[in-house]
Amino acid sequence: MPVYPGTDPPLFFTACSIDDVGFLEKKITMYSHTGTHIDAPAHIIQGAKTLDHLSIDHFIGKASSLNLTSIKKQAIDIPDIEPYQDLLKDSEFILLHTGWDRFWGAEEYFASYPVLSAEAALWLTNFRFKGLGVDTISVDETDSNDFPIHKILLKHDMIIIENLTCLHVLPNNHFMFTCFPLKIEQGDGSPVRATAIIK
Repeated sequence: MPVYPGTDPPLFFTACSIDDVGFLEKKITMYSHTGTHIDAPAHIIQGAKTLDHLSIDHFIGKASSLNLTSIKKQAIDIPDIEPYQDLLKDSEFILLHTGWDRFWGAEEYFASYPVLSAEAALWLTNFRFKGLGVDTISVDETDSNDFPIHKILLKHDMIIIENLTCLHVLPNNHFMFTCFPLKIEQGDGSPVRATAIIK
């Protein structure tokens, strides 16, 4: 599967088979930020919280999705998200629907994808979200060395959910969002099965 440039892809190996030992078991080797995954604050910020230091309710809550598919520039600025302000006030998670997941599996996925400007990221921290999700490989550009958007969000104890998909099916109003991580001690991140529960 596609992974962040420079990261080894996951390996899935049938270690035990029913024919050989009477049961089926796979050996899985992968990085903690493989596929749809969470970034904990400790992923970028020294001494910040790891996933096991966040309460279980930090991974579930009322969410809204912002349709940003009409934006034709790379930077998502405050004027692009400000019209959603009333929706944001009553949300615990915010998902940025850029439509970039349509490039999943292609080289285009890793370059020139939309990212928040630093000003827009700072503006969003005023809402005290539990987390922010994107349908891109990262909230920062892949050639970034200092990860400014990660730092802005993670300093506010927000989790970041990357590589989301199918955001186009979400409603324009609120829904319940879940992104429970594996229970890893000192976890800097974890693959997740992100879901939206729509009533």
